[in-house]
Amino acid sequence: MQEPQTQRRRLGTRPGKGASILVWIKLLHTAIWLFFASCIVALPVLGLRRRFRWAAGLSALILVECVVLAVNRFRCPLTDLAARYTEERAANFDIYLPEWLAHHNQSIFGALFVAGGLFTLWRWFVARR
Repeated sequence: MQEPQTQRRRLGTRPGKGASILVWIKLLHTAIWLFFASCIVALPVLGLRRRFRWAAGLSALILVECVVLAVNRFRCPLTDLAARYTEERAANFDIYLPEWLAHHNQSIFGALFVAGGLFTLWRWFVARR
C-alpha cells in the first residue's frame, strides 16, 4: 500500500481536495441509490395501479443497473472511484447510508425487486383476463 502523500501525488490531489471529491462522489452515489431504491419500491405500486408500461420501464432501468453491477463484480463503479480518495473500507465508506444497510443493500433490494416484479406480473396476467 502506498503512503497517503504518495498516493495523493499520483492522483494529483491535495489532502483537502481529495476529501471534497469524496464528498461529491458519496453524494452522487447516494442520489443514484435513492433513484433506484425508489424505482424498486414503486414497482408493486405501479402494478397495483395497473400502470404496466411504467412498471416495465422502471424494470428495464433496474435491469440495466443490475448488468452494470454484474459486469463490475457486483460493485458499483463509484465504489472503486471513491476508494481512490480514502483508506476507509467500511461498507458505507462510499455512500451516505447506515453501515448495516450498505452492507445488506443488494440482498434487501434484490429481494424487493424480485417480489415487486412477480407481484406486478401477477397483476398484469389478472388484468388481461
